[in-house]
Amino acid sequence: MSTTTAERPPRILTGRTVLIYLVSFFGVIFAVNFVMIRVAVSSFSGVETESSYKAGLTFESDVAAAHAQDALHWAVEAKLEHAPARGIVITARDAKDQPLAGLTAQVLLAHPTDKRNDVSIDFAEISTGRYRSLGPLPEGRWDLVINLKRGDDVVFRSKSRISL
Repeated sequence: MSTTTAERPPRILTGRTVLIYLVSFFGVIFAVNFVMIRVAVSSFSGVETESSYKAGLTFESDVAAAHAQDALHWAVEAKLEHAPARGIVITARDAKDQPLAGLTAQVLLAHPTDKRNDVSIDFAEISTGRYRSLGPLPEGRWDLVINLKRGDDVVFRSKSRISL
């Protein structure tokens, strides 16, 4: 039994073939980069500070506000409660451990990576110095931004990472 194999002549590498391979290779690289850049730009809302120049102008007043807040020695706690309904309860006490009256709570659940997903939460004062969230809370990891205001002035500001 004999088998014969037909030998193929070797393929000649021409300049045209090299050019086609080269253009195809870089075409695939550019196409993948274009898709990845497009996805990255469309899925990320940008930086946390819209204008670093404006943030720099208010830096000194922000530092002064932080020092004034520290001088108050307030104790503000936020807890997640599950009964009777799931919600966040904020307790605010002064340096003498007395509940703080006359404040309004302005709370934001800030998404850590995408500003477009931030959720503002309404709070009601349930007793002096105690505030409870109204409505449902979204699941996930959030930055809890608490602003306690007296009139139009923010007298306390806190930001912490939480999981709901």
